[in-house]
Amino acid sequence: MTNQIALIAPAGFYVALRVGFSFPEEELNCLPETWVEFYTTQGLVVHDPAMKWVYGHIGAVRFSEMGLPDPQQVRAHAAVFGLGHGLAISHMTKADKGRRSYGLFFRDDRDFESVEVGVLQGMLEKLHAGREEEPTLTAAEVEALKMQSEGLRLKQIAARLGISESAVKARLNNVKRKLGAKTQSQAASIAASRRIL
Repeated sequence: MTNQIALIAPAGFYVALRVGFSFPEEELNCLPETWVEFYTTQGLVVHDPAMKWVYGHIGAVRFSEMGLPDPQQVRAHAAVFGLGHGLAISHMTKADKGRRSYGLFFRDDRDFESVEVGVLQGMLEKLHAGREEEPTLTAAEVEALKMQSEGLRLKQIAARLGISESAVKARLNNVKRKLGAKTQSQAASIAASRRIL
């Protein structure tokens, strides 16, 4: 689905799924690294009107129609990084008990068309609901992931399990693939949030 989103939001996007008190259960960050670094070092999150909007509303709004003050010029800064036109989408249902998902989507060439807004909204709702069938990890995969999350190295895990390092790598790569993680630490985080670990 990331590729489909990138076609509609070619300048970049950020999606936070099932945000509880403050942290998302999963996130997709496809924003330019230079923007992420600038945004973080300047502490713009507390001044960003888009963040204020997603936590105060449900639905979708183009940044050009948001109507919230932007005294720190977050949107102007974003435009310098190729994020000239933005769209915010926030989704939550009564059954979610306060856990919301949101997405910030960007184009540099033009504003988002209504059809694109609807498609992105549908994708966010689908991502929010989660996979219909949670991937099943084998006991061996969970065991290897747990040992790695406890700080053991591949060699140590292999020795404890009595298998080769390549077998440990294969188990950990299967975990990443099944959970849709890019890194082992992200896989451990996803597994912990789903109470697999």
